[in-house]
Amino acid sequence: MTVIDANGLIMGRLASIVAKRLLAGEKIDIINAENAVVSGNKYAIFADYRHSVERGRPEYGPYFPKRPERILKRTVRGMLPYKRLSGRKAMANLKVYVGVPAELKSAKAETIDAASMTRLGTAKYVKLGEIGKNLGAKVE
Repeated sequence: MTVIDANGLIMGRLASIVAKRLLAGEKIDIINAENAVVSGNKYAIFADYRHSVERGRPEYGPYFPKRPERILKRTVRGMLPYKRLSGRKAMANLKVYVGVPAELKSAKAETIDAASMTRLGTAKYVKLGEIGKNLGAKVE
């Protein structure tokens, strides 16, 4: 099992790397999901996610998550063939957490340099926790 700390990592790059590793059969736990970042203009990002949440109908969907850990998991799912057996097995090997759970406190968490937000330079970004709060999620 691999533990990845999402603190300061770009969500899309993190998701694509994690998706490849899941398809290879690796078990991955992602901690600090609320600290992953999405690059771009804050208000445009909020509008895009608000649109995703509000589309469809409550009875029939599509349903889009509001909580940061579920948004990250949904992003990884979008990069997997989740309707096929290989994708379902890969999704079963992924766990995403807000903060660090007690059972993973002693585990050594790795970071992914290819997804680091230092590559953004002075570009604008928004943390996933802020997006969740804007959508109405109860995030501490």
